[in-house]
Amino acid sequence: MWMLPEQNQSWVSEFILLGFSTDPISNRILFVAFLLLYLSAILGNGLIITLICLDSHLYTPMYFFLCILSILDMGYVTSTMPQMLVHLLTHSRAISFAGCWVQMYMFCALGLSECIIFVVMAYDRYVAICYPLRYTVILSWGMCTRLAAGTCVCGFFFSLIHTFLTMRLPYCGPNIVNHYFCESPSVRSLACMDTHLIEMVDLIMSVFVNITPSCLILASYIRIVQAILKIKSTRGRCKAFSTCASHLTMATFFYAPAIYIYLRPDSSYSPERDKQIALFYNVFTALLNPVVYSLRNKDIKGAFLKVMGDRRGTS
Repeated sequence: MWMLPEQNQSWVSEFILLGFSTDPISNRILFVAFLLLYLSAILGNGLIITLICLDSHLYTPMYFFLCILSILDMGYVTSTMPQMLVHLLTHSRAISFAGCWVQMYMFCALGLSECIIFVVMAYDRYVAICYPLRYTVILSWGMCTRLAAGTCVCGFFFSLIHTFLTMRLPYCGPNIVNHYFCESPSVRSLACMDTHLIEMVDLIMSVFVNITPSCLILASYIRIVQAILKIKSTRGRCKAFSTCASHLTMATFFYAPAIYIYLRPDSSYSPERDKQIALFYNVFTALLNPVVYSLRNKDIKGAFLKVMGDRRGTS
């Protein structure tokens, strides 16, 4: 338990999130822009989930994991955006200590789960291309369910440790967080004690949850490329590369900024720059996921046209 001197010390009961601007006109413009981004991300991922559920041709491990990714994206962006939208329209930018705790935990849990699901999706592509004849045997529905459940269990468990270490620090003022949500490095910088030990623990965890998955994905794609190059047909190679390109693109967009944020010391913390980077991997990846997967995927486009055709036929 952290001990503080009783005199002239008090616990912070709430935090003030500065956001992006204090100008009312700028806030209204930002509100419209971020609302459109948020709704687009929710509708886009919701469409992916709906198409996968409605089209039986998409009942495969690849699309099952894509559905899980879309669900995580919807929760991930919802963990921060509604709160920011409310703050853009109101004078109060306060968030309670408990509210900050919950927001940080949900953001970390969903983000970490997404880190792991990208690894699972890389494994899916590895099995599909390197062991096509055993694909449905290795990735049975039982295995897919266990992988999805394990992803969420790991994400929510390790995030609990991460959040606990940050929120158990003593916060006795100031309470102004220069961010648009309660992100761990931003909040931890306000602690009224030396945080080097916590930073080291956090760094070790970040290596485990960012570098390790990145290396696993890289190793999978090295084997995948080796297998693809052995395919004699040019059309076959192009098709194999196409099925992997969307996943590799989005994994890169997600991991690169996350690694930058969480694998550098708090001493190099830059509030304005970090807010922009966090906005990219929190909001824009959730927005781009359905776009990238639908534009590069004939099955998704075919399912959309089929559903639209059925609706026209019944109207």
